[in-house]
Amino acid sequence: MPFSPRTFGFLSGLARHNNKLWFEAHRQDYEDHVRAPMRELIEEMDVRLARIAPEIIGHPRHSMFRINRDIRFSRDKSPYKTHAAAWFFHRDANKSVGSEAEGGGAGFYAHIEPGRSMVGAGIWMPPRGLLAKIRDAIAEKGASFEKIVKDRSFVKRYGGLDDEVVLKRMPRGFAEDHKAAKWLKYQSFTAGRVLSNAEAGSRKLERVLEKDFERLLPLVRWLNEALGLKAAKRR
Repeated sequence: MPFSPRTFGFLSGLARHNNKLWFEAHRQDYEDHVRAPMRELIEEMDVRLARIAPEIIGHPRHSMFRINRDIRFSRDKSPYKTHAAAWFFHRDANKSVGSEAEGGGAGFYAHIEPGRSMVGAGIWMPPRGLLAKIRDAIAEKGASFEKIVKDRSFVKRYGGLDDEVVLKRMPRGFAEDHKAAKWLKYQSFTAGRVLSNAEAGSRKLERVLEKDFERLLPLVRWLNEALGLKAAKRR
């Protein structure tokens, strides 16, 4: 079951009416046209990942992000996310992402949202311990990292490494003139591209994601190696 106009219709409606009353009145649309196709996508991509990156898994329960927002420390008290997303993670890593994901790793990301769907990969805002390991690996093996993120086809398709969160000064412990200075300032190591509504709603979405996962795999494996997470040849 692919994502459909009803998927985007539900998410657009939720963006306009982000409250519990509206959501509960349209819960079945969420279950049928958002949650169900996302779970099917996760299961299908897990099968494909078993061929191209056996160490990365799609878990039917743990890969899909909850629709509920964590509003405890946010000024925005809207209770629901207006997108659906899934995280495909290393089987030996914590499934969590972000600054609290100790024991996490690099993986693949799929995001469905009207006009803003995307596919991505890497590790987003790793906590201090993981960030230190990645920086130490870049300092030691910067040439191999740069070969991946400056590859011509990688830059053409994904625009290079996402520079959304980059320090202005060198992190403590590294010389200002370090040959890998540019990459040592990064606090997040991700890359991706936007998908059109047509791509996101196509029956060929799994094939599209598989091709992007393959192209982004060198980045994912480099980062995971830096974190002590091994690649695998089979499940």
